[in-house]
Amino acid sequence: MFQTNMYSQWSIRLGLAAVFLWFGIGAFMQPQYWATAWLPESIARLVEATGMSQANFIILTGIFEVLVAASFVTGFFQRWFAAAGALFLVSMMAFHGINETLVRDVGLVGGLIALALWPERRYV
Repeated sequence: MFQTNMYSQWSIRLGLAAVFLWFGIGAFMQPQYWATAWLPESIARLVEATGMSQANFIILTGIFEVLVAASFVTGFFQRWFAAAGALFLVSMMAFHGINETLVRDVGLVGGLIALALWPERRYV
């Protein structure tokens, strides 16, 4: 009964939405912590070269993460946000390297790629 593509997709969408919403809200609530603890030095220098503060950059990242979550919940532009989310996480892994903290992102990228490539519903 529950073994359909619809339920499979919903479980992936809601799970990924929860993760992106969690980190997006965290970025709003504690942008300075995220900038200090997780923003690589190379990105921090690049951000400051544009005249933007690190905290504002983290808030923009949080906005992106909340938009990804909203897309997965509503289904609007889900393919595009899944692809953008995968690129975002891959870029994070490239700047941070693969370690015990970021290895979870490999699974998240797999789910995001699955959503980006999910077949369209065909109505007959």
